[in-house]
Amino acid sequence: MEVTFLGTGTSQGIPIIGSDHPVCLSEDSRDKRLRVSVLVEWDDFSYVIDCGPDFRIQMLQNNVKKVDGILFTHEHADHTAGLDDIRPFFFRQGDIPIYAHPRVLEQLKIRFAYIFATENRYPGAPAVKEFVIDNQPFKIGNTFVTPINAMHNRLQVYGFRFFDFAYLTDVKTIEDSEVEKLKNLKVLVVNALRIEPHHSHFNLEEALEFVEKVKPERTYFTHISHLLGFHAEVEERLPENVFLAYDNLKISI
Repeated sequence: MEVTFLGTGTSQGIPIIGSDHPVCLSEDSRDKRLRVSVLVEWDDFSYVIDCGPDFRIQMLQNNVKKVDGILFTHEHADHTAGLDDIRPFFFRQGDIPIYAHPRVLEQLKIRFAYIFATENRYPGAPAVKEFVIDNQPFKIGNTFVTPINAMHNRLQVYGFRFFDFAYLTDVKTIEDSEVEKLKNLKVLVVNALRIEPHHSHFNLEEALEFVEKVKPERTYFTHISHLLGFHAEVEERLPENVFLAYDNLKISI
């Protein structure tokens, strides 16, 4: 299986518009972060987790020709706002499967009503096939995905486990029963927003504590803000087998 980090930034991305923060001015390409998303590929299958406002450029940068479906962690704009840009895939493939909590599907229907319309559809609008996630394993491609339930402050979010790989973002708290689903991972991806505590995201200390609890073989941090610091400097201080992800990084599992 191959995982491509399409974006590793927080809701505003890095650089932030109009910011003079040193990280926003960095010339290191690893400090330039689009909104958070990953592409997961195995056999002949290709799935994306989250579809934010940078979806189009992420597909172009990574020469993605096919998307078999999109899994949504939650409904915030930095994870959903790019849904209209599935049109090229829809024109080639037909209705695109999407997998989400019922609450997320309802939000998408409000924001993208024309995509879900059943009457008087605009001829150029894409269409989707809806699949509801209810915290039970569900089938995509030729395998089953296990949802991981977590909380983003007071908002429920899903992470996902594929084989020995798990992806969690926008997590602040998670029950021990859900952590049990993450045992024996080869690769864990989890959010590490910044150094200072935050009300709805793991900061670096909390993310490292979570890694100690899960004990994967390797960990990559994502959903990173400029306030975490320069990529090169932060990664030097991380424990063995813990890394900062960066845009367009590809890993094999």
